[in-house]
Amino acid sequence: MEPRDSTDVLVVGGGVAGLTAATFTARAGLDTLVVNDGESILNRNAHLENVPGFPAGVNARLFGDLLREQADRNGVARETGRVLSVERAAADGARFVASVDADGTVETVRSRFVVAASWADADYLDELDVTIRDAGSKRYVDVDEAGRTSVEGVYAAGRISEQYHQAVVAAGHGAEVALTLVHDSDVAYYHDWVTPEGYFTDRGREVPPGCEEIDAAERERREAESREVIREFFADPHEEPQRTHPSLVDDELGRLDG
Repeated sequence: MEPRDSTDVLVVGGGVAGLTAATFTARAGLDTLVVNDGESILNRNAHLENVPGFPAGVNARLFGDLLREQADRNGVARETGRVLSVERAAADGARFVASVDADGTVETVRSRFVVAASWADADYLDELDVTIRDAGSKRYVDVDEAGRTSVEGVYAAGRISEQYHQAVVAAGHGAEVALTLVHDSDVAYYHDWVTPEGYFTDRGREVPPGCEEIDAAERERREAESREVIREFFADPHEEPQRTHPSLVDDELGRLDG
């Protein structure tokens, strides 16, 4: 992990909720870093059957690859590491400073906003006095109806905020929380919308922040690129082995043979 002085948004967790939230904040023009430790529980699914847009379902590991590709294409920085703690920053425009263990080296990341999107482990938020509900071995962060925690500038998305345990719910909540953050920030923003050329301007309106008008040629180029990217991802079976619960096999990731 390269030393990083500061970012606008630090997202803790690179699962469905975290990557979706990061994609939305990055598309709104906020410098966004995702720090992820280990694999998403998504990978234990044998086949995702209930995600909109995939009539016959989709390989869970492939779905994760698609989410990472989308985040990368929209400018999200992704690093592997474990966030040990998040504390209030002293000054310099950043409200928070996170300690990150990156392969045995502890580094710091300063940010204006934090999105907790990890699994049900909220220990790294203890220094902030975020309101947390203990539930046996799991800890859930209390949020309002839009994903804000009890600490200004800190948000929680997905399972850690006790959302339903479904990929589409995690994605939707990640997007909702990200948009809440965007509207709480100083970013001028309408909503993420690509329209046909003239949709706004031919009515004497300026194109709102966060929107874009494109002509027919650009639309065709983007559609062709979209088809090609999907073809590449779905051309061959996914190379990574199926996962199961790690307690069932002699493998820390729960990988199954064959």
